[in-house]
Amino acid sequence: MTTSSTDLRPRLTREEVDAHARSYVEQIGTILDPDPERLEIRRNSEWLGTLGMEDVLQLTSQVTVARMLERDDFAKRYAGGTPISLMEFLYPLLQGLDSVEVRADVELGGTDQLFNLLMGRHLQERAGQEAQVVLTTPLLVGLDGTQKMSKSLGNYVGVAEPPGEQFGKLMSIPDAALEMYLTHATGWDPDRIDVVVAALRSGELHPNRAKRDLGRAVDRKSTRLNSSHRT
Repeated sequence: MTTSSTDLRPRLTREEVDAHARSYVEQIGTILDPDPERLEIRRNSEWLGTLGMEDVLQLTSQVTVARMLERDDFAKRYAGGTPISLMEFLYPLLQGLDSVEVRADVELGGTDQLFNLLMGRHLQERAGQEAQVVLTTPLLVGLDGTQKMSKSLGNYVGVAEPPGEQFGKLMSIPDAALEMYLTHATGWDPDRIDVVVAALRSGELHPNRAKRDLGRAVDRKSTRLNSSHRT
């Protein structure tokens, strides 16, 4: 059985969206200064909620089906005969329109969002704006060591979870996922990461010990972020 992105991302109610938004703003507040003078928070319903049929048709006319099928997961599903809904085609366009509306200079996202972020550049250029700079970051695999870390899949470590719970989850990751977690979740200096990874590969360092070091590193980062948020 093939799982589509609509299965993984079911449509949410307005109440569910609001609850998620509050959670995201709270988590961002541990990293960015939430002072309204420094951080502006916008809801894309400001512009998406007012789109009429003419607006939607004008938006969809700016991209061809061939261009949409350049997105890797769309191409694979199309080649494999897995259905792709028109609603899924709209998602990159609507996300790209966000970049136009806020006149984004830089947009950050995971590597799985690259197509959508580039769509923002495309729509900005069509609107006569300077195209945003796109920065992507690698995605961590989840606790199962197979699929990407996702709240929908229940294989995630929550940034707002108690440190002890984070530590326990990290101790359960497969040994094969250790290098990725050490590289992207510890915040260690690259030289230190290289030394630890080399020790793992040679058998000098036991995976269980490496997971404990990983858990402590994430624990310290979480504690530091939460402490700075409270102060």
